[in-house]
Amino acid sequence: MSSRSEFLTPSLLRGWPLPEVDGSKYERGQVLVVGGARATPGAALLAGLAALRVGAGRLTIGTAESVAVGLAIAMPEAGVTGLPETCSGAVRGEGVGVLADTVAFTDGLLVGPGLDDTEEICTALEELAGALGEQTTVVLDAYALGALGQLGRLEALSGRLVLTPNPGEVKRLLDEDIGSSPEELTEAAGRIARLYGAVVTCQGVVVDGEGNRWQTSTGHGGLATSGSGDVLAGCVTGLVARGAAVAQAACWGTHLHAVAGDRLAARIGPTGFLARELLDELPMVLTELTTSMG
Repeated sequence: MSSRSEFLTPSLLRGWPLPEVDGSKYERGQVLVVGGARATPGAALLAGLAALRVGAGRLTIGTAESVAVGLAIAMPEAGVTGLPETCSGAVRGEGVGVLADTVAFTDGLLVGPGLDDTEEICTALEELAGALGEQTTVVLDAYALGALGQLGRLEALSGRLVLTPNPGEVKRLLDEDIGSSPEELTEAAGRIARLYGAVVTCQGVVVDGEGNRWQTSTGHGGLATSGSGDVLAGCVTGLVARGAAVAQAACWGTHLHAVAGDRLAARIGPTGFLARELLDELPMVLTELTTSMG
């Protein structure tokens, strides 16, 4: 099935250079993160910071209105829009309509970090898909993946979609039991990529709908920690916002995330480092990869 299977090494990535980030913050790429229910605004914060750490220029976050002010104070680099919420603190799907003008000019849209109501996310995805600009690439994470499974294929997203499922979300997207071996997860991720016209990154493997596959040559078990997936999704979104193709952004983001985890494991310990600490590692890892070896 696979037409290409490669390891994500520094050499491979240097030969697949990211777009330059010169120019204004708008030219460096505009990111919109829709995430953060009342109980979990930190997920949107982690994702947004990751997008900026990999070079995106402008960040907007749409989050539950009860936490919007606190999030804006915690993250002065972002413009924060409060969204209507349910009595339980979930973002209301129809409420994302207030972001329509922002979505139209967004380069990278991330939906999912910290959202917690699948039905409301289904409505939100339909609203957002109708407002997408021609240049917008979409990254779906966490509960948004479950919503995608309920909605079925959204034609407006095909070809400009990145999915970041964990193994449990892979099973739910296919609605079947999947084995836990790397080979079985990779095969399942490939089916998801073909089904949705997407690039999928899962457990260090990136696959696209053409059967191409890339595997990280690094990474550490300590990455299995709360908030780590939000950082990965933010990395990928920041990279597509600055102009990377969907597969390129998924590969670079997956590698950056893994190497950041390796460095923290070496300095702090194999477990116990925090997702927020990954953020400070990203710029240096990115700089080393984008600087030619003399």
